[in-house]
Amino acid sequence: MKIYTKTGDKGQTALYGGARVSKASARVDSYGNIDELNSFIGISKSHIEDEEVLKQLKKIQFDLFTVGSEAATPVDKLMLANGKSRLPLIISDTEIEELEQWMDAFEDKLEPLQYFILPGGGKSATFLHAARTICRRAERSLVFLNESEEVRPELIKYLNRLSDYLFVLARYISKINSEPEEYWNPNER
Repeated sequence: MKIYTKTGDKGQTALYGGARVSKASARVDSYGNIDELNSFIGISKSHIEDEEVLKQLKKIQFDLFTVGSEAATPVDKLMLANGKSRLPLIISDTEIEELEQWMDAFEDKLEPLQYFILPGGGKSATFLHAARTICRRAERSLVFLNESEEVRPELIKYLNRLSDYLFVLARYISKINSEPEEYWNPNER
């Protein structure tokens, strides 16, 4: 099988379920942002040595493929005519709760926040902060899509929680790497 199909040469692509849409559509933009986020998490992983964190990030990348596949599927196409799910997996509260548990474990090891943190804190933390901002964009794009086409709320909730996780993880990575955080303190300009 060749990687190129030439079916998108005129600016359209196929969604799960067969519909063809513009590559500039809100749906394609949303799963494109999710794909970019997944790639940026891969970049972040290449700068992290903690095995438990790497295990979590690998699971998140897997889950982001699940989010992306659902974002590429109109809600009315999630079920096949025979009543079975078109997709083998969907994001549920289980994955959202998993992110919360991981965050709670990291936060137990961190100093409480008193000021906003400037994105940085070492190479791996900086990449995680960038991934966080891409995650927020992906979340916004799903919210925008949901204004015209239904999106299961679990997808938006997952990305919202994931951006929080990436923030806490960036702080945790800074700490274990002994790289100081820089604060935005308006009183110290």
